[in-house]
Amino acid sequence: MPKEALQKIVPSLATIRKIKGLSFLGNWIYASNLWHINRYSAAMAFFVGLFVAFMPIPGQTIAAAVLAVLLRCNLPLSVGLVFVTNPITIAPLFFMAYKIGALIIDVPLQHVDFELSVFWLSNSLAAIWKPFLVGCLICGLFCGCVGYFVISLLWRWRVARLWKERKRKREARIFNGPD
Repeated sequence: MPKEALQKIVPSLATIRKIKGLSFLGNWIYASNLWHINRYSAAMAFFVGLFVAFMPIPGQTIAAAVLAVLLRCNLPLSVGLVFVTNPITIAPLFFMAYKIGALIIDVPLQHVDFELSVFWLSNSLAAIWKPFLVGCLICGLFCGCVGYFVISLLWRWRVARLWKERKRKREARIFNGPD
């Protein structure tokens, strides 16, 4: 993903400093490495965001922010990528995680009618929690690693392409002589 495209999406540090609601967090939130975009910070942010997106916990954005701070990667990208699991995608992604977990720990799939209620959470989730959590961990690690390596490879490819283009222009300038 080109650096310029990411910089258009991600708010600047100056914009963040203007948000009064973040003042309770102190100055650590304004550390430049949390807002800077380079190959490491973007790739690691993709890992963090995609990994946390598969964690079935409340407060995924907080978990992504804490991991971004600990791993010193881009905070807005990490938090933004958590929304891969949104109200539209969460059911199929978590069902896929459950199926993968059941396959890995070799338990039969149970028919589950999902219902967002305390009764369902206390009764039905108790029967499927092991394969569900294993599947979430595997899917989170897999998607996070794929995101990390894809962004790293795209970044390297783009830098190599820009270097080749610069070399070609320099050689053309030498061959054609000064203007």
